[in-house]
Amino acid sequence: MTMQYNPDVKKLKPPATGENQGFWDGVKNGSLAFQRCKECSAWIHPPRPACPSCRSLEKEWVPSSGKGTIHSVVTYRESPDPAFKVPYSVVLVELEEGVKLISNMADMKPEDIQIGMSVEVVFEEVQEDITLPKFRKVG
Repeated sequence: MTMQYNPDVKKLKPPATGENQGFWDGVKNGSLAFQRCKECSAWIHPPRPACPSCRSLEKEWVPSSGKGTIHSVVTYRESPDPAFKVPYSVVLVELEEGVKLISNMADMKPEDIQIGMSVEVVFEEVQEDITLPKFRKVG
């Protein structure tokens, strides 16, 4: 089971702005990338103008391994938005780089999702112009 969307409701497109454009460009091309500070090498997510560690404005977009561990999970039984069919789970994944990303699991029942589970990124086109990074269990 994957997250189910109501086909009668148009999904809101995540805004691609100057600071996060590299993230969404990567996702569109099937790659997960995050900002990294050129001065102190800290990973930066969510994207922002300055490094939160050293305040440098010098950043670069670096591909992620896309592999991580589920850090937290919550399952919704009532939907706050008519675009999403319930039940669905939202996971907080800690990637190998130390970046944490909020997403959903692909092809998995909510009751089978476990904290500490190893996962890897997959990309799902949820609407003609919207692709999202999601995760699946490794192995």
